Amino acid sequence: MSTETKEETFTLEEILTSLKTIHRLILWNDDVNTFDHVIHCMMKYLDYSESQAEKIAWEVHNKGKCAVLEGSFTEMEVYRKILQQEGLTVSVD
Repeated sequence: MSTETKEETFTLEEILTSLKTIHRLILWNDDVNTFDHVIHCMMKYLDYSESQAEKIAWEVHNKGKCAVLEGSFTEMEVYRKILQQEGLTVSVD
């Protein structure tokens, strides 16, 4: 009776990502979306107050990006897809 072993290979990035338990949703500055649209999306989808959403919009405008949410990779991917459908530029870190 022989036993077959299957070898799997992973990249360093895949290994490090799997070890990371907290991921961040990053909102990036772009030349397309208005302040009002960004504020609206932050309030509607991420449940921010108007003043919190406005602070986020200003940070994105001034610094180029802002971490808007933290959680599991799966959760961040769901929100990334929603916000991308709204035309926002977002990524998961």
